[in-house]
Amino acid sequence: MDARLFDMVLFDLDGTLVETAPEIADAVNDTLTGLGHAPVAQQQVDDWIGHGTRELLIKALAQAVGIAPAEVRASDAFGPIEAEFGRHYQARCGTRSHLYPKVRESLEALRAAGVKLAVVTNKEGRYTQTVLDVHGLTPLFHRVISGDTLPVKKPNPAAVDDCLLRFGVARERAVFVGDSSIDVATARNAGIAVWALPYGYNMGEPIEACGPDRVIPDLSALTTSLSLRANAASA
Repeated sequence: MDARLFDMVLFDLDGTLVETAPEIADAVNDTLTGLGHAPVAQQQVDDWIGHGTRELLIKALAQAVGIAPAEVRASDAFGPIEAEFGRHYQARCGTRSHLYPKVRESLEALRAAGVKLAVVTNKEGRYTQTVLDVHGLTPLFHRVISGDTLPVKKPNPAAVDDCLLRFGVARERAVFVGDSSIDVATARNAGIAVWALPYGYNMGEPIEACGPDRVIPDLSALTTSLSLRANAASA
């Protein structure tokens, strides 16, 4: 009997696998102070995480200057500022981030059991790859889809559809694991199960309010059936 709960698990990155908010805040504040603006608080950055670092930077600049985010997007000055932020963030990636508890061992157990693993994040690809590489996670994933991999990003279900089709996994055999309303909406839009973690970034709202199928304390909940099977085999 196959002990796997799922044949594929898709994970968000920031706030789900890796605590990245401190170094994102560092890069944002490097950029703001370089422009002569006051730095923003860590909690504010936490609440902005979810739509990718570009949108986060837009919100930070809009708050600093006192204009609407749409005005920042339309400004000719935004391009060079975004490029400067990119240099700061590349330098900061991996300096103050860390894996959440039970992440590495759970991913290794799932992969060893034949479960297909994917990352689906709205973070831009160059930053996604740096974070995965710094924390040694890259070899554990069969597919990585960042915010600029496809023409659309979460909560559009295209990334989930891509993974299911690529690996021939039925929707009822897949689960999305994330930490925000965006992740829950992505799974719902794709017609797959969604489990949520309470420790990440959900724009200041409790994850339970998003209505996931389960709220789990950490990723070891995904490997429970594997452990039960191993225990039964050794009994």
